[in-house]
Amino acid sequence: MGYGSRRPVRTPFLSAVTKIKRLQFSQEHKDWTVEHWKKVMWSDESRFQLHHADSRVRIWQKQHESMHPTCMSTSLQAGGGSVMVWGMFSWHDLGPLIRVEQRLNSTTYLSIIADQVHPIMLMAYPNGDGFFQQDNAPCHGARIVQEWFQEHEGDFALLRWPPRSPDLNPIGHLWDKVKRAIRQPSNLTELDSAIHQAWCQIP
Repeated sequence: MGYGSRRPVRTPFLSAVTKIKRLQFSQEHKDWTVEHWKKVMWSDESRFQLHHADSRVRIWQKQHESMHPTCMSTSLQAGGGSVMVWGMFSWHDLGPLIRVEQRLNSTTYLSIIADQVHPIMLMAYPNGDGFFQQDNAPCHGARIVQEWFQEHEGDFALLRWPPRSPDLNPIGHLWDKVKRAIRQPSNLTELDSAIHQAWCQIP
């Protein structure tokens, strides 16, 4: 019959309003060519757990052996710690990868925009025709961040982004590539080093 056991594809919950905004985004960009998308700088944050639970792991066991030590997988609360990073890339360039201590707030994000995003956008799109993509995280919409964008609106444009749409951001494929390249670091320092090494090796 062609049926088989599969894990369902995980997707974000979409309200009616969110669906409308996603449709509007699609309609606004339906005529964009590859040349248009080449002018977009994509960005996002990602958190990497020190001890990541791999749901793909399977074992062979008898019905009564579920609690046998050889049939169990240990876990640590909060994954034993984590490293959060922010990164960006475009068709032409792989941007910097920045470690974010604790959580990304408006002050930290503003420094990233001013010190990293701005000079790279000016270099990559000197005519001011580039687009910077960011999602709708609270720190992205903070007043001090929005005021900075308004003061520099002639340097590049913001790509208006629909809510709850990480699936539309191609940087997710880069995060997956980095996570698959990491091989059992023993501490957060090793994890941070492995993340940056994997990022720099992306072709």
